[in-house]
Amino acid sequence: MARIFCVANQKGGVGKTTTTVNLAAGLARIGQRVLAVDLDPQGNATMGSGCDKRALQTTVYDVLLETATVAEARQRLPAVGYDLLGANRELAGAEVELVDLERRHLRLKQALATVDADYDVVLIDCPPSLSLLTLNGLCSAHGVVVPMQCEYFALEGLSDLVNTIKQVHANLNPSLQIIGLLRVMFDPRITLQQQVSEQLKAHFGDKVFDTVIPRNVRLAEAPSYGLPGVVFDPASKGAQAFVEFAGEMVRRLADLRTAPVGTPVASDRPPGGPA
Repeated sequence: MARIFCVANQKGGVGKTTTTVNLAAGLARIGQRVLAVDLDPQGNATMGSGCDKRALQTTVYDVLLETATVAEARQRLPAVGYDLLGANRELAGAEVELVDLERRHLRLKQALATVDADYDVVLIDCPPSLSLLTLNGLCSAHGVVVPMQCEYFALEGLSDLVNTIKQVHANLNPSLQIIGLLRVMFDPRITLQQQVSEQLKAHFGDKVFDTVIPRNVRLAEAPSYGLPGVVFDPASKGAQAFVEFAGEMVRRLADLRTAPVGTPVASDRPPGGPA
């Protein structure tokens, strides 16, 4: 059975897409069968996987409206090692078109169930908002991976996300839980980042992944070449960190439990946020 994970954060610019494509490539490198799902109308995960979003004939939009299956819409991408369910600007229209449809929040979950046996891991790149698209992702998933920068305002965004996940867990998807918080774009030379990192570990405990993704130029350059950093420059520190993270994810999956999403959260507001 495939384990399905959303890569989500309601704050923009925190590295969700970079995390999705590089984790997908890292998991593929260690032998996992991976499907990446781009749920963002910007289509950055699609382009970052080496797929031209403008040339796609079928996308996740068609899957959500049930005019195509996942098997018909997915792209086989041997260059990066994983399959992709891509997105383009058409997806923005899905918000409006889904509103009046039945089971509108379960469309993606039901579609992914048809390819459950084909993959070990499905990664969903969510848009930076609590939209119907994000809700489809959260209702499909077993868990959420939260990439975040170790900065002051990131703590406030994390508080909002934790509350959102709790609500979805309570009302729509009882199997949903936070798998872990991934510290990204980390620069150990910045004292504030070290302090926020320590606060996260003290507050969330083992829900903070051990792996830390450093700020890395090669990771930033990779999308312009249409490749994940893990494929673009495997020797770079950023790529090596993502392969290490993929290994940690596999180990964590082995220990995955269906604990309530609120269990690891000591309070609704992470430390360091405004009172």
